[in-house]
Amino acid sequence: MIITNPDRTNALIDALTTLWEASVRATHHFLTEDDIQKLTPFVKMGLLGIGTLVVARDNQNPIAFMGIEADKIEMLFVSPDYFGKGLGRELAELGIAQYGVRYVDVNEQNPQATGFYTHIGFKVFERTEFDEQGNPFPILKMKLR
Repeated sequence: MIITNPDRTNALIDALTTLWEASVRATHHFLTEDDIQKLTPFVKMGLLGIGTLVVARDNQNPIAFMGIEADKIEMLFVSPDYFGKGLGRELAELGIAQYGVRYVDVNEQNPQATGFYTHIGFKVFERTEFDEQGNPFPILKMKLR
């Protein structure tokens, strides 16, 4: 079940942050434990402040989420237990079809994400040396073709 803009309770934000951490540990091998701990407060703030929050659930448990601001996917994370089952694609296509998504940024050091977005029609148009927090993690800016 996919829910758009659920009540952002403390319990939901904590569950989504835990999901984010599990997903990041499985895909962002360039991050250290310290990096993950430093990013966690930004994730919680992002979840609370993002314009559109879409949550996929299995029963009542969050298994994936996407945050959209204007025409950009700002966050899309899937529980590692659900990798490869089409959930990320379903969320991204929902963002494109219903919310006019045209852009996404990915960490250059996460080739799975770059490949995923390329496969569904995005193309790199710019590269930055640092992420939004000023960390030395190059970002690939992608645009829907």
